[in-house]
Amino acid sequence: MLASCTTVSTCTASEAGLCLGEAALWKVQDVLDQIDIESLVIVKYPAPILRKKCEPITTFDASLGQLVCKMCELMHAQNGVGLAGPQVGLPLRIFVWNPTGAPDGDRVSINPALKDLQGQVEAEEGCLSIPDVHVRVKRASTAKLVAFDASGAQYEIVGEDLMARIWQHENDHLNGQLILDYQSPGEEIAHRRALKELTAEYKKSHPKKKASPSRGRRR
Repeated sequence: MLASCTTVSTCTASEAGLCLGEAALWKVQDVLDQIDIESLVIVKYPAPILRKKCEPITTFDASLGQLVCKMCELMHAQNGVGLAGPQVGLPLRIFVWNPTGAPDGDRVSINPALKDLQGQVEAEEGCLSIPDVHVRVKRASTAKLVAFDASGAQYEIVGEDLMARIWQHENDHLNGQLILDYQSPGEEIAHRRALKELTAEYKKSHPKKKASPSRGRRR
């Protein structure tokens, strides 16, 4: 059964331990401990985090539940149907989704894997991290999603049409892929201005730190 945001919001601290596997060089818990989850915002292109391959989550605690609820809140605020970890600045293999927009339709998929991709349909897609850009993307028309819910229970579900498309779009985010990677030559030309403006906005809000001048030896 998929967990809704309403469900995960009742998580207690005893449902412990959000961290990466032993092979990882850093722990997810360390990341969550250093941020204010309520202050998270949707990251915009060309933020480097959007091109990073995300790390898996192996255990779950109250911080994860808070993260899921915040992601659902951000998704709804922008009338989105899906939102992935890197889109809120976190390199975690997690995405939330809701193809209907109904309050009780929020779902979370952690460490997702897509299987049994069948058929092919081309349709226009947008992205909350790349506003005002729409790309026609060919996706499988049906897919099976295998993932974990917020309590750590594994589930499988078969989806088609919009549901399957959302999964594939969000799963791309977890592997550092964007809808820009599917652009046709004509779309690349059409989107140049929008991407240039997004890049300028990003640079303005993320100025490069000037290197301290080195002091020469006194003679």
